[in-house]
Amino acid sequence: MKCSVYIATSVDGFIAKKDGSVDWLHTAGKPDVEVDTGWDDYLASVDCLIMGRSTMDVISAMDLTPEQWPYGDMRIIALSNTLKEAPDNMKGRVEMYSGDIDSLITRLESEGHRHAYIDGGATIQAFLNLELINEITITRAPVLLGEGIPLFGKMSKEIKLEQAKATAFANDFVQVTYMVNYQ
Repeated sequence: MKCSVYIATSVDGFIAKKDGSVDWLHTAGKPDVEVDTGWDDYLASVDCLIMGRSTMDVISAMDLTPEQWPYGDMRIIALSNTLKEAPDNMKGRVEMYSGDIDSLITRLESEGHRHAYIDGGATIQAFLNLELINEITITRAPVLLGEGIPLFGKMSKEIKLEQAKATAFANDFVQVTYMVNYQ
């Protein structure tokens, strides 16, 4: 099963402020300039989303209406070792999972899933350390936060990123896509 990452960070590598907020994404660069960063095409290429509990909590706090919900009817699994039920406003949209990640991927494959979108810093980290991520797309917002929640942390080994494709957008965001090589 292909597992890929599609995420935004500040230029200094943070996915959120220390409090988990991502409001800076909406004010960075030139917010009045509309650009196509490939999000819709990416979302159309995946058939399930695996996110960490903190990411689910951030999305839950946004209290999105059905019209604002960006994932359509995609299957979404939230990883948590402590939470057994999704928050009320996420019920019916998210299923909870605790357990072995390799077993989850095997189960999803056996159910016909072919491409998983992996989201959330700790979840991305875990998938990288298990050598499950095939492709990473990072969109850098033109802002320096100085501190926050980093996208990457301690790795179990060095991981090579290859075949870089970069795009600069009119709103001053820059996107780079890499293939992951664990050799």
